[in-house]
Amino acid sequence: MASPVIEPVARLIEAFSRLPGIGPKTAQRLTYHLLRAPDAEARALARALVAVRDEVVFCDRCFNISDAPVCPICRDPGRDVGRLCVVEEPLDVLAIERTGEFRGRYHVLHGSISPIDGIGPDRLRIRELLERVDQASAEGEQIEEVILATNPTLEGEATAMYLGERLEGRVGAVTRIARGLPVGGDLEYADDVTLIRSFQGRRAL
Repeated sequence: MASPVIEPVARLIEAFSRLPGIGPKTAQRLTYHLLRAPDAEARALARALVAVRDEVVFCDRCFNISDAPVCPICRDPGRDVGRLCVVEEPLDVLAIERTGEFRGRYHVLHGSISPIDGIGPDRLRIRELLERVDQASAEGEQIEEVILATNPTLEGEATAMYLGERLEGRVGAVTRIARGLPVGGDLEYADDVTLIRSFQGRRAL
């Protein structure tokens, strides 16, 4: 029996469904939205997708997304070169930058250690991180602090512990971002680990 969906539409639905967080139903809705959308909108989306592949690269220093070999953050002379924040993904950089709290530089690992998924330290940008801090020390500009801002998941914690061990003695200090209850959250809905971390990280008012 022939499929009721013609080949170009089926290909686009399949392409959308391969994206993270997009299920078959959402993929179908996106596809049929584009079919009904003005021609200019669909073509603008296609051009944007091509431009991302052709024009966006990873920074040679921190491995954040960039439009040049060195990203704007690494090029910024106003940044504190003595502080380095290690994150899992480029989206984490955007989240931290929105706060305006951190004025140092970043290092993006592009993932976290996950033995179950076959992801070991060699699959991440850990070697480059260690080379980066060693080079800074050799040039007489030892990094004062490395902030480990990996996610508060089992994989993120394992990655932070591994990095802490490898960075010990190479930098002035290795710190971990605090964990606790979110603003607006209720105690009754918090998991045990979050509550424990909240009590462990308590401070004077």
